[in-house]
Amino acid sequence: MTDRRQFIIAAGLLSLMRPALAAEGRVVIVGGGWGGLTVARHLRQLAPALDVTLVDRQPAFHSFALSNRWLVDAAAPDWARHDYAGLAQAFGYRFVQAEVEGIDLAGQRVVTGSGALPYDWLVLSPGIRENWAAWGVDDPKAAAELRQQHGGAMRDAADLPALKRRLAAFKGGDLLLTIPPAPYRCPPAPYERALYIADWLKREKIPGKLIVADPNPLMPAFRNALLERYKDQVSYLDHAKIRSIDPARRTVSTEVDDIRFDLALLSPPQQAADLVWQAGLIRPEAGSGKPSGWAAQGAGDFRSAADGRVFIIGDAAGLVSPAFGYFPKTGQVANRMGQAVARQIAAQATGQRWPPVLPDSVCHVTTSLNPPEGIRLDTSYRDRGDDFLVQTVKQARVLHPAGEDEAWAQALYRDFLLP
Repeated sequence: MTDRRQFIIAAGLLSLMRPALAAEGRVVIVGGGWGGLTVARHLRQLAPALDVTLVDRQPAFHSFALSNRWLVDAAAPDWARHDYAGLAQAFGYRFVQAEVEGIDLAGQRVVTGSGALPYDWLVLSPGIRENWAAWGVDDPKAAAELRQQHGGAMRDAADLPALKRRLAAFKGGDLLLTIPPAPYRCPPAPYERALYIADWLKREKIPGKLIVADPNPLMPAFRNALLERYKDQVSYLDHAKIRSIDPARRTVSTEVDDIRFDLALLSPPQQAADLVWQAGLIRPEAGSGKPSGWAAQGAGDFRSAADGRVFIIGDAAGLVSPAFGYFPKTGQVANRMGQAVARQIAAQATGQRWPPVLPDSVCHVTTSLNPPEGIRLDTSYRDRGDDFLVQTVKQARVLHPAGEDEAWAQALYRDFLLP
């Protein structure tokens, strides 16, 4: 009971009593994804006197949602893209395009290539990094080249156009798609992506084979499609854990065999973004004390375990429960985290209170293209009354999809993107 109680305290589920600060204050948000954009917009509504600054190295927001069809279908609608400067002007916060070089926790400032940004509250929503070192690639320059030439575009949605061009140029051969070990961000749903690529190979009569290397158990919803319906287009390798890569030979090595490729969509294991590591905000694994790879933050308030003025949200977030592990690394979860953090900061700044927000997630995943079919995954959470979160997952088969995924995306975009 003592160990469980300590976990709950470390997870931040117990109430944190802090005095309210003055109405004026500075909030810096690092990362303009679903979570960071949500915090910025909601703070302007809840606490308009606050000075809110959003920092991102990219000039525009790109969404992974609905991107898989677009990769192989010229007629598919473009996925969401919004310039940060326009969003900042529309909603009344400030945008700084810059690379964040570090976090000075003691000095309460974010160090960027354009100068330092002081803060009273800091929200980190920096996303993920890809751990190429797990495949024996320790040199950052070599990893960057691998990502550019063979990456699966799961780290940054701005990489999707380049991936689309690489696929369009593929005329045949072995096309390797690797799936990261769980947990990984979704969207982009990698099994759905495999489905669309397999159908594209068949539809366009491309003399190629999609090789799916998966270290995880295959999702049951995709078993029939990948193993039976597209058996002439797909070679599925389960429990295929990649150990190394030889770019010159276009070969990856697993514990069992070598896999050669002509074109690859490589996605190594994922971790919290570099910035979280540099700031010393990674959760150690229980027992060993080794870095877990993901942030240490509260499960209910998302405050850093190291500094209560710092919040960590989105895909970088770490373990939240010994029962179910992690929140799904989805855009909707990041959006709900952003709402929760905005309410907490606004409450401290203004003295007002708003109902707490717990994450929830809806995932629409295409499982068949002919005939059209999909699944809907609903994940929700509740506090059972003793500061312990309970997860509920519901799965429903969608036999005749009618644009539910697009309606879902548009409804969420209205919360942080659309005036």
